[in-house]
Amino acid sequence: MNLAARTSPINITPARPDDAAACAAILSDWIEATDWMTPLRDRGTLRADMADLIARGWVIVARQPGAVAGFLARDRAEIHALYVAGQARGQGVGHALLAQAKAATARLRLWTFQADTRARTFYQSEGFVETGRTDGSGNDHKLPDIRYEWRRA
Repeated sequence: MNLAARTSPINITPARPDDAAACAAILSDWIEATDWMTPLRDRGTLRADMADLIARGWVIVARQPGAVAGFLARDRAEIHALYVAGQARGQGVGHALLAQAKAATARLRLWTFQADTRARTFYQSEGFVETGRTDGSGNDHKLPDIRYEWRRA
């Protein structure tokens, strides 16, 4: 990673309707790169789903010069999605998005897949604690998952 990329400014803003395609591409790219994840929706459907979340006012995006580098979808205390573009990982984008969410509420909750060790490590480093596990029968992908919660000290 070059130093210029590492120090690129990260601007967190509410998502705009025209960000739906970029957010859908970030999510789709992650799904395609994750060998244990089965795609359930095509990019067009993901774009429509993102457009709906953006219209609800749930989505913030991290912008680096020239691109959307990541996004977070949150309804009150529930984080529904947090994804960072592959080329932007390790640059503080996820942390910046989560910091914005933490500043907005005293408690956050989310689910992540048990197989997603990178996400689990990230959330634990951000102060989230495990509050439960399931066999995955209640999620779309039918993959075992973990419930995490963060509370402001």
